[in-house]
Amino acid sequence: MIDPDEKTSGGTALAWGVHLLTASGAALALLAIDAVFRDAHREALLWLLAALALDGIDGTLARRAMVKERVPRIDGAALDLVIDYLTYVVIPALIIWRLGVLPEELALPLAAAILISALYVFARRDMKTDDGFFRGFPALWNLVALYFVVAPPLPWVAVAIVAVLIAMTFAPVHVVHPFRAPYGRWLPATAILWAVSSAGLLLPGIATDVAGALLAVSLASAALLVGVGLLRTLRGPQLS
Repeated sequence: MIDPDEKTSGGTALAWGVHLLTASGAALALLAIDAVFRDAHREALLWLLAALALDGIDGTLARRAMVKERVPRIDGAALDLVIDYLTYVVIPALIIWRLGVLPEELALPLAAAILISALYVFARRDMKTDDGFFRGFPALWNLVALYFVVAPPLPWVAVAIVAVLIAMTFAPVHVVHPFRAPYGRWLPATAILWAVSSAGLLLPGIATDVAGALLAVSLASAALLVGVGLLRTLRGPQLS
C-alpha cells in the first residue's frame, strides 16, 4: 500500500499520467467528430467505444495512483464528466441528428433536447445510488446511436425511442452500473460481452449472418443489463 503522504516525484508523475489518460478522451472525441463529418458513422462509434473502454479503467487507475492526494488541485471527477458529456452525449447526438433516421423537421430539435436533458444527469449530485445504480436514464446516447446505425428503425420509432429516453432521464427508474453493482462477476462479464459483440458490428466487411448473430448477442446482453435495473427499481436496494 502506498502511503498517501508520500510525495515522490515518481508517484506525482504517475498521477499526472492518469489525468492525461483521462484527458486523452478528448482526442478520441475529436477523431469521432471528424468521422461524423465524413459520414463515417461506424468509425465514429468505434472511437466512442474506445472512449467508453478508457472511461471504464481510468477511475480504477486514479484510485491506485492516489491522484487526489498527489495532484489535489486537479479535480479528476470534473475532468471525467467533461469527457463523458462529449463522448456519451454531444457526439452521439450529432450522429443521431446527421444519420437521417429521424424526420428532418424533428432531427435538430430532438438532438437539442438530448443535449439539454443530459445536462440534468451530469449536474445532479445524486446521479448514482450507494449500491451501484444510476437514477434515471444515464444519458447513454452512445448506445442509442450505435443501434440507430447498425439497425436503423423507422422514423416514427426512432422519434418514440428518443422521446421516451429523454423522459426517462427524469423518471424514478434505475440503470445498473455493471462494474459497481454487488451482483457478482456475471454483470461485468455481460457488459464485456456486450462491448465485444457491439464492436464487432462496427467492423467493415462483416458478413450478414455474422452481423445478425452479433446484433442478437448485443441486444440480448443489453436487455439483461436493463432488466437488472428494472428489478432494482421494483425491489429496492440489495446491499448485502
